[in-house]
Amino acid sequence: MRAARAAPVRDAVTRADAESRFVNPVPPPESERDETPFERADRNLAELLNELRVALPGVQVLFAFLLIVPFSQGYAHMSQFERKLYFGVLLCTGLAAMLLIAPSMHHRLEFRRRDKEYLVLTANRLTIAGLSALAVAMTGAILLITHVLFGTAATIVTSSLFAVGFAVVWYLIPLRRLAAIRRERASRD
Repeated sequence: MRAARAAPVRDAVTRADAESRFVNPVPPPESERDETPFERADRNLAELLNELRVALPGVQVLFAFLLIVPFSQGYAHMSQFERKLYFGVLLCTGLAAMLLIAPSMHHRLEFRRRDKEYLVLTANRLTIAGLSALAVAMTGAILLITHVLFGTAATIVTSSLFAVGFAVVWYLIPLRRLAAIRRERASRD
């Protein structure tokens, strides 16, 4: 009796698991939400600021690490290449922090001006630029540390893997999805 009752539940769970493993290739309709443009802008800004809460601690930790390097004993033993690379990584990290923090400042300055759609568009662009600078900074940090620890061959392999990894995971996958959505919507029209 117990086995007979468990079978439908097990079948339903198995079916749900199988369905959740696949991403729907058909894009959602343009607007599935019942919201006004103001509500959409509010939601989009809240989502963007939540995403920034994920990225900013990483930038801050990397920046803090980079700020203490010149005051450590090992800095004196760095080659000219490593010092220039360090400075480039420091600048990229500072740029990433500036760009990723900028949407919060824009929001404060434009607070209650009823221009949230512009704010969301601008904040989105700043975030993409900031995350791009962060990808360069993180790849550069990997390059620098690997060069100091293991030499040229390991540096080329490791930093290349990280650069390709960022390119694929942060850019290629979402841009392929956007292209598929555009093609699907164009074929509907």
